[in-house]
Amino acid sequence: MEVILLEHVEKLGKMGDKVTVKNGYARNYLLPQNKVLRATEANVAYFEKQKAELEARNQTLFDEASKKAEALKGFKTVLIRQAAETGQLYGSVTIRDIAVAVKEAGFDVERRLVYLEKPIKDLGVYQVKINLHPEVSQTILVNVARTVDEAKKQEKAFSQE
Repeated sequence: MEVILLEHVEKLGKMGDKVTVKNGYARNYLLPQNKVLRATEANVAYFEKQKAELEARNQTLFDEASKKAEALKGFKTVLIRQAAETGQLYGSVTIRDIAVAVKEAGFDVERRLVYLEKPIKDLGVYQVKINLHPEVSQTILVNVARTVDEAKKQEKAFSQE
């Protein structure tokens, strides 16, 4: 299905690009999220009329995300979890846990903005990427430890690397 991007979509293109995507991806994700329009003649004309307004909205969102990214710069959080003597967690730290910790610190970050390649299953300090806007992201440190004292030791060891 050929679509017109209404905003920058990672790995697809920038706003205004015409791209071809699989039907299911367009129907189930891109169209319901209002990220694209079907590339019909009427929609192309509509997009050209609305282009300035869409660019202004995108710039506003970009500016807000840049401010949030600046505020999150150097952000660290400690998550206390139970773990075995080998350092393996009894559960795992997921995107939800990280989003809650960031929110409790006073930042308005939704769960879908946190990017983890896989759940954290061991003690340690991890760098986690937060995608605030398709063009703006920030990396935060998540320290997973059994106790606060252990978290301080881990952070000290991590900063010396």
